[in-house]
Amino acid sequence: MKIIYLHQYFFTRTMIGVAGNRSYEFARRLVAMGHEVHMITSHTHAREGDSKEWFETVEEGIHVHWLPVPYSNKMDFKKRLYAFQRFAIGAARRAASIDGDVVFATSGPLTIAIPGIYASWARRIPMVFEVRDLWPEGAIQLGVLTNPVAKWLARRLEKWAYRRSTHVVALSPGMRDGIVATGTAPAKVSVIPNAADLDLFHPLVDGTEQRRALGIDDKFTLAYIGTMGLANGLDFVLDAAAELKHRRVDDILLMLHGDGMQRAALEERARREGLDNVKFSGPTPKHEIAELVAAVDVCMTIFKNVPVLQTCSPNKLFDALAAGKPVLTNMPGWLADIAEKDRTGVFVEPDNAVDFADKCVWLRDHPDQIEEFRLNARRLAEKKFARDVLARQLESVLGRAVAPVPGRLAPEVSSAR
Repeated sequence: MKIIYLHQYFFTRTMIGVAGNRSYEFARRLVAMGHEVHMITSHTHAREGDSKEWFETVEEGIHVHWLPVPYSNKMDFKKRLYAFQRFAIGAARRAASIDGDVVFATSGPLTIAIPGIYASWARRIPMVFEVRDLWPEGAIQLGVLTNPVAKWLARRLEKWAYRRSTHVVALSPGMRDGIVATGTAPAKVSVIPNAADLDLFHPLVDGTEQRRALGIDDKFTLAYIGTMGLANGLDFVLDAAAELKHRRVDDILLMLHGDGMQRAALEERARREGLDNVKFSGPTPKHEIAELVAAVDVCMTIFKNVPVLQTCSPNKLFDALAAGKPVLTNMPGWLADIAEKDRTGVFVEPDNAVDFADKCVWLRDHPDQIEEFRLNARRLAEKKFARDVLARQLESVLGRAVAPVPGRLAPEVSSAR
């Protein structure tokens, strides 16, 4: 197949940041399977005076088409909308200029549906739409999208994307349920969750030098590695740090690694409240994060306590599982199940800083349980979330979209909870 792959924020392992690189990992595997992949994406680090024209590179056999569109997760909502609009228009034209067999458009942002639908229509080829987050519901529940007209338009775009797609891929069971709730036929939706990077993250990666470099040799360290945005609700981590400080617990460190629009405010609060048990670091390229994960004792997956975020499928969780690290999450639902039912870590009651601090102390004081969590985490990553297996599932979805079997509805692809 010749695949037109649309993703506004495409990252390889060596690019600075902690953003997920699902599209890179899947695209290079599709190339290895013998397919031709054209990635339509944006060059987010473009500066004033740089060329605004498309340019192309080849990344491990992937034909990458870059449109310079400055973007940062520190931008306000209006600037982000402008970036989404500029890319959507440019990407529509670029994608339609390529003679492919199938369009695969992955959100966010939701506006990626516009070039996907346009290229599908212009080329008369099927589109498969991938939903990484339930937008606009997420923006509405977070209070980012409040204008009634804007909400109406966003919901219309969401339904339009599902209706015009031959098939829809969701990253979690909760996302699948949200898509079906819009009126989309259940047989039209498959779950292909985020994947564990089993070769980059591994229990045998040595984090000793990182521990020394970070100055955490004598600390039991729990790390959050990812974007520090509104949806992440990382004030909750500082609440727990304050509770630990109040208890005079001085051998537990909470690390926040990455960047985002909330980082400056979080750092200011930590300074103001004297929370020296919180350490900020990063961002770093993806390939260096493996050593950072190896250096810490527990990996945290934290989100703001709003219902829609319980459907998330965060890369950081699957990286932790691959590395054989215990996980701590405050998200009820399938993420809590992965921690508790699969015995890979602990669930913290949302917005309960006392429970958060209790769980940190419990983890520190139970090394035997930590070891069990480590073994279970890696085992689960290999069994259910191996990227090679999930890439094959995606190839199957795309193949059925191109050449569907007459009279047969597409089955569920993944049995992930």
